[in-house]
Amino acid sequence: MRSQWECFLQNQGSWHGSFTTFSPKGQQLKDIPSVLTIEGLDDNQKIRLTLRYLPPEQAIFNRVLEYTHVDRYLMFFDTGAFSQGALQWAPYSEFGAEFGLIEGNRRLRMVQLYNRESQLKQLTLIREKLAGTDTPERPALTLEQLLGEWRGEAVTLYSDLRTPNIYPTHLKLQHHESNRLVQQLTFGTGESLGTITSSAKIDGSILYFDEGAVSTQVLLLPDGASSTCPIMVKSGHSFFLEVGWLWQPNQRQRLIRSFNDKGQWVSLTLVREHKVSSGPYIKG
Repeated sequence: MRSQWECFLQNQGSWHGSFTTFSPKGQQLKDIPSVLTIEGLDDNQKIRLTLRYLPPEQAIFNRVLEYTHVDRYLMFFDTGAFSQGALQWAPYSEFGAEFGLIEGNRRLRMVQLYNRESQLKQLTLIREKLAGTDTPERPALTLEQLLGEWRGEAVTLYSDLRTPNIYPTHLKLQHHESNRLVQQLTFGTGESLGTITSSAKIDGSILYFDEGAVSTQVLLLPDGASSTCPIMVKSGHSFFLEVGWLWQPNQRQRLIRSFNDKGQWVSLTLVREHKVSSGPYIKG
């Protein structure tokens, strides 16, 4: 595996896109064009990020950050995919995380932000492509595109820097007549093999997984993106934040940032999966 610094460098380039803010229910609130330049300096011993916000008919705003190392709150994968955010959730404080996925000349990033009442406050979807390229965006994600059987591989990095874990994944998504989605996720091998089955209420472009102690919603968004996170984080319960990207009709990536029942960040997982069959509509 590449070092964290080498993985960071996979994101070099001038990325043109926009920051699109959504309400927790998926209503678009604003869209600001942007250019993010990531460049290696001093023989790649330093990395500079220059972000230019280009709001229409308003002053341009620049933000510059420089890195000489990768801090613990920020983790990268060999592909350049990454996540950064709070190491600890706590009541009465703002909380959130950023996720970044990369494929060829395109990147998809998302920020999930919670308010001081631990309620989901807003989402920011950032769609980018390298300067000089014209790879088109994907259509808005639909439930029908997700239904079926998916197989892939997951890589999990741990906050305590133990050896990463690599294992196969198998995901089945089925639409039942009762207007619910049934999801079955199998992961691992041998003695570490595990299966999780859950179901969600379907409400247009929102899926509500409402059977557990912590209600989780999946919001289907433009460019094949999806946001999965609790509607409200509750003390004493483990939870996760996830961002998905259907970057081709049968190819998907997901990033999952997991927290334990004490609110401590414990791991970051990248899943790269492909569809092996389409899903049926099941009566009952």
